[in-house]
Amino acid sequence: MAHPQAVSNPVGCAVVTVSDTRTVESDRSGQIIQALLVEAGHRVADYRIVPDEPERIASLCQTLAQRADIDAIVLTGGTGIAPRDTTYDAVAALLEKTLPGFGEIFRQLSFQEIGSRAMASRAVAGVLQSTLVFSLPGSSKAVTLAMEALILPELPHLVGLLQG
Repeated sequence: MAHPQAVSNPVGCAVVTVSDTRTVESDRSGQIIQALLVEAGHRVADYRIVPDEPERIASLCQTLAQRADIDAIVLTGGTGIAPRDTTYDAVAALLEKTLPGFGEIFRQLSFQEIGSRAMASRAVAGVLQSTLVFSLPGSSKAVTLAMEALILPELPHLVGLLQG
């Protein structure tokens, strides 16, 4: 897929990796998200790794959504169905508006790449306190797909809609 053109209105973003085991050095998916955002002309205002604990995920999302320099939060990890995959549950409970099309299209695109295994993804997106939130799987391939095919092409437009 082609990389999006640089934008005239950069979006301030937070990148959150949800993992019990990843470090800054081993967080390939978080690094990919940051690199793609910067390459597209956006700002990474914050980057964190948080354990897969729903209360910590929810608290961090609420804190980041209150910051004036953050228009979008992109999370990676914890969207499957394993016992420690709690990101979807934590994030979905916070969203004031959901973007069901994001998860639907993401799973459709994933199905084309990995087949029926795509049904296990609980990728979700929506709005929290006028801040866009995207919750992606932890796989670097899934992150690249979501960023290039869905998030980067629409990020400035969606943020513009929220800012009125």
